[in-house]
Amino acid sequence: MLRRANTYFTAKWPNPGQAIDSSHTSHIWTRAVYYEGLMALYGVDPKPSDLSYAVDWAKSHNWGIVGGTSTRSADNQCAGQTYLALYELDPQPERIADIKTDIDMVVAGTVVNDWTWIDAIQMAMPVFAKLGVISGQAAYHAKMYAMYSSAKTSQGAAGFYSKSDHLWWRDANYDPPYMEPNGKNCYWSRGNGWVFAALTRVLDIIPESETHRSEYLADFSAMAEALLAVQRSDGFWNVSLQDPTHFGGPELTGTSLFTYGMAWGVRKGILPAAKYGPAIQHAWTAMASAAHDDGFLGYVQGTGKEPADGQPVTFDKQPNFEDFGLGCFLLGGSEVARLASP
Repeated sequence: MLRRANTYFTAKWPNPGQAIDSSHTSHIWTRAVYYEGLMALYGVDPKPSDLSYAVDWAKSHNWGIVGGTSTRSADNQCAGQTYLALYELDPQPERIADIKTDIDMVVAGTVVNDWTWIDAIQMAMPVFAKLGVISGQAAYHAKMYAMYSSAKTSQGAAGFYSKSDHLWWRDANYDPPYMEPNGKNCYWSRGNGWVFAALTRVLDIIPESETHRSEYLADFSAMAEALLAVQRSDGFWNVSLQDPTHFGGPELTGTSLFTYGMAWGVRKGILPAAKYGPAIQHAWTAMASAAHDDGFLGYVQGTGKEPADGQPVTFDKQPNFEDFGLGCFLLGGSEVARLASP
């Protein structure tokens, strides 16, 4: 299933360095998320063609990032996740020179409030985590925590994380008293998926001795519990996690990211298999039902920041960007494959 979806995409984009359109190069965040998924697929089913596709993409951009080495945008830094993964496979210094220079600039400064929207946590946090491990320098992990803590507890009115619901508001615009039509808080599925995936990736990277690991683990476990409670009967999650009547219906990206985290959590012994195993199986069945025979993925909500964006989300509708949806699908599916093949 994962291979079919990936083949569909690479056939449409035989040149990985080709610009997405007149306004977007192929190393923007949407495409960077795809390569996160591709590297996950390579991890469970390594094929030289996948590795070459990723390396050719990185080379086409000279291993650089959108905005250059002075950008503070997490979206721009997202490509660094794949550059770092490729560096680990073949440690050529030029592969991480630009992303390291950029993150070093962030680490050296005093600003910690760059992540003003929760998507940013997934885009950039794993980059800090990986650089800390590769370099052996604790400063990367210290800055990573400071930025995470700022988003969690200080951004907006009192942070984006609800201590009672254990879910995240997308940004300051959705802080209470903003509510969904049913009177509950607005928790956007994919936004929470980004955070859940980020915690999954970071916990998989950092050592057991990392100072703030226990807090990341507590947040991950609390989110898993909250997400389990709002899974749909068909295995998907709605775009609005607490209001199934507000643009309710299957949505693939949030579902894939939640599946990714839960499957990893069970595989690592963090989440109990008896409790989460059935939900993961149900979610994978839902994910598979979104795939067309030719590999096209349905039920992908396009880019946005709230349940209303990209609507309607249907089985046949092509979103404005296909790449990040496939990336989420590959992340979730690859982790299910790891769980199914101990």
